[in-house]
Amino acid sequence: MSKLFRGLDGPMLFLYLLIAIFGCVNIYSVDSNLGQKQISWLIVSIILGLCTFLVRPKFFENFAGLFYILGILLLAGVLVFGSDINGAKAWYRIGGFSLQPVEISKICTALMLANYIGSPNFNIKSIQSLIVSTIIIGFPIILILLQPDVGSILVFLAYLIALYREGLSGWIFIIGGYFAIIFLASIAISSWIITLIIVIFIAISILLLRRKINWSQPLHLIYIGTFIVISSAFSFSSSYIFEKLPQHQKDRIMVLYEGEDIPKYRNNIGYNLYFSKTAIGSGGFWGKGYKQGSVTAGRFVPEQQTDYIFCTVGEEWGFVGSCILIVLYALLITRIYFLAENQKGIFSRVFGYCLASVLLMHFLINIGMVIGLFPTVGIPLPFFSYGGSSLLGFSLFVFIFLRLNYSDANRLI
Repeated sequence: MSKLFRGLDGPMLFLYLLIAIFGCVNIYSVDSNLGQKQISWLIVSIILGLCTFLVRPKFFENFAGLFYILGILLLAGVLVFGSDINGAKAWYRIGGFSLQPVEISKICTALMLANYIGSPNFNIKSIQSLIVSTIIIGFPIILILLQPDVGSILVFLAYLIALYREGLSGWIFIIGGYFAIIFLASIAISSWIITLIIVIFIAISILLLRRKINWSQPLHLIYIGTFIVISSAFSFSSSYIFEKLPQHQKDRIMVLYEGEDIPKYRNNIGYNLYFSKTAIGSGGFWGKGYKQGSVTAGRFVPEQQTDYIFCTVGEEWGFVGSCILIVLYALLITRIYFLAENQKGIFSRVFGYCLASVLLMHFLINIGMVIGLFPTVGIPLPFFSYGGSSLLGFSLFVFIFLRLNYSDANRLI
């Protein structure tokens, strides 16, 4: 019996189950009927997850391309046959059941990316390999953009972390972060002022590094000038892009700058965030107690069982309960990264990094959104938010990696 379970990572499975059960408990507090449905979905997810252990691990690698095509077809099909919910065509309605194909496409994309990186043709230093990897990640992003589902687009960028592990330069994250800061700054500050700040920053840098700069090479001046021009152009274009966004998306961003409690936001676009922060703050250190939350009981936060479920934790379980949940997620994500790093096969390692990075992105965005550090983009908290397709998708993601890790530990090919 001990040999049978050797390689099945107990800590990872335990953390997954603990978070999922804790999620069901909190959903039940918001709505008992939905809580019962979530428990049913959890049971189905576990059963289907265990079925992955009946499949040889090579199956996932050999049929990764087929899975990827399936994921793409599901994303393309929802644009034609999907139901429009909250301004996005992102769901299939089949009787009383709803399916969000993006949850399946996350697994399919991870399988395809792991398959390609593990192939003999892959070389992270090759332009061709980078282009193919970008296409694998970018194709689903384009289809998701057409829905549109901005939150899921951000999640797919998490696959870049897997590429970074395989040798992608870290400059891509530094450059991406730099332009993200410029974009956000351009919303609140004049683009001319930002350009002036960039010029001053470069001037100070030149003064500090003047002895290391070879002024006999005109390329240095060309690089500096190009950097200023590109940064300034992006700043001005960011302002233009922001003005072209739908009004509700602009308001969601401006709430972060101006505050959700001002009259023009409090009763519309900032309503969820206002009462979410109220619920979390009212929980204090120990919380009000299970099913004792006044904000939760009064249903002040619309769709609290989905994207804003964390405010239920803050109100009923307080600061202590919130910290415990955050620690559980941190342990789970860290454990997956640890297991991924110790995989003998490239396919398993990359797939594990994809899983951990997607969970990390979901966790950071959702928690940031609920406490007002990130705009509302409709990102569920993995295993915790209500939703059958979300729970099923994340659970299969986890169990496939558990299967790959089990095989790797037992040296089964």
